[in-house]
Amino acid sequence: MVTARCLPFMGGIETHVAEVARRLAGRGVDLEVLSTDVTGELPPEATVDGYRMRRFPAYPRRRDYYLSPALCAALAASRADLVHVQGVHNGVPPLALATAHLRRLPAVLTFHTGGHSSPGRSAAREAQWRLEAPLLRRCARLVAVCRFEQEAFARRLGLDPGAIALVRNGSEPLPVDPAAAVPDGAPLLCSVGRLERYKGHHRVIAALPAVRAEAPQARLVVAGAGPYEAELRDLARRLGVEGAVRFEAFGPEDRGGLGALLAASDALALLSDYEAHPVAVMEALAAGTDVLAAATSGLVELGDAGLVDLVDPDADPAVLAKALLATAGRRRFSSGPPALPSWDDCTDELLAVYDEVAQCAS
Repeated sequence: MVTARCLPFMGGIETHVAEVARRLAGRGVDLEVLSTDVTGELPPEATVDGYRMRRFPAYPRRRDYYLSPALCAALAASRADLVHVQGVHNGVPPLALATAHLRRLPAVLTFHTGGHSSPGRSAAREAQWRLEAPLLRRCARLVAVCRFEQEAFARRLGLDPGAIALVRNGSEPLPVDPAAAVPDGAPLLCSVGRLERYKGHHRVIAALPAVRAEAPQARLVVAGAGPYEAELRDLARRLGVEGAVRFEAFGPEDRGGLGALLAASDALALLSDYEAHPVAVMEALAAGTDVLAAATSGLVELGDAGLVDLVDPDADPAVLAKALLATAGRRRFSSGPPALPSWDDCTDELLAVYDEVAQCAS
């Protein structure tokens, strides 16, 4: 399995890889995960939950291109029966696919598409994916995590959507740390995700003055870390709501703290420019927390399924405030969390893909 980033870095792909990899290892799959380390501070090799983890330097150190010749060399030397590339954003997937194709290794790729805070990089991705189309078409199997991805890449690659497997992210309730310090709020709102502009945290903060005009005890927790934190804090100060906004980052060792926040929150907001099938939303739903999501990309499917409320992310802050309060008061899951695919389900579906590819290769 090849991925640009993995734990201890946090994110949707990182969570997906960790949850699936340990289950595959637990079911007897001889698994090696190849990833990168731009920090140079992580161990190059480790055994994690029954599988082998190997990390390789990637360049440039301060950008998210993740070009790693050493990873590709390790993949070229591998005796694997199959390679699964996780993600399609940066320099790792095309080089890994090219290496696998040269080695005549059957390759599976899961798209895991997401947004980017740079308009230039977002615009360039379409051109990037079209340039990578020959590599993608040569994959033994392509996998989407939502119908939006499935249909979008079918158009890009000239395929029938049914030729792309649909394997959604799993969801399970996070552990809840009873000692975690969760702020009071009436309602308590949270906005979860890496602190990047495209994630839309600024939209929730911009709506908070109007929320507090109706509900003076409302509080917001912005859960995540990233380069946009200073701008978000400044926005809260300029709007006079800095006392009602708390910033907190949850690492992989504090899943119980995040679980406590989700369990206590009246609503989670994800007003992102782009999401495929976000793990943060699935974790909130598994906790029985109501969700307000942007009516964009793969989030629309969750709204169509009746799992989340949808709103135009570029609506006026007063409109967003009204939507936030409505979602916080909805109590859609008062009788219990909805039925959702689990990580075991996700792993079962991926194993079926692997078996299909292995049979074709033999």
